[in-house]
Amino acid sequence: MSNQVEEFNAYREKMNDAILEDNNKIIKRIFNLDTNAFTAGALDKKTKELLGLVASTVLRCDDCVKYHLEASYKEGISKEEVVEALSIATLVGGTIVIPHLRRAYEYWDEVEKNAAPKLTND
Repeated sequence: MSNQVEEFNAYREKMNDAILEDNNKIIKRIFNLDTNAFTAGALDKKTKELLGLVASTVLRCDDCVKYHLEASYKEGISKEEVVEALSIATLVGGTIVIPHLRRAYEYWDEVEKNAAPKLTND
């Protein structure tokens, strides 16, 4: 069985490295702006991640949704909070975002599963 979370992160890292290796000033600045936009400011990181999740869902960007789901999990955002944010995204985006909602639920479950402590037979 494949691991969606590991595969997504490995691909994202590989391609980001390839993109940044070209040393294009504009692309590097956009990547930097994206990173800095999600640091704490007047809004905390949790709020910004949920905003990113809603915007990504409405814009129907599955890679973006995956990124913000994982970042939300790492920020300690609960499934209930994520589902509430996704409900707003579905309301704003309409029924066309339902396939993205399905994939978001599936990916959240994978993120939770990956974070669960692994049992070993020591």
